[in-house]
Amino acid sequence: MKSATLPSLRVEPKLRQAVERSLNSDETLSSFMEQALREKVKRRKNHNEFIARGLASRDKAKQNGEYYSADEVLASLDSMLANAVKN
Repeated sequence: MKSATLPSLRVEPKLRQAVERSLNSDETLSSFMEQALREKVKRRKNHNEFIARGLASRDKAKQNGEYYSADEVLASLDSMLANAVKN
């Protein structure tokens, strides 16, 4: 697949210096920026999917009238955690 370029990114000199200081020995500024973009895209995708699942759950609860209190949910999560710790 043919690669594409992104627009130049203007930042304050202090930010560029901070990024350059944080680079690993085998890392370039370009690779750092590419990885940061990939991670942000992934976070946004995960966030959007999370919101979609929440809205679908809300709609399902409205449809079937099945709701759970926060205390019930937390108790269930505590139980799941306790079982996971045992195993």
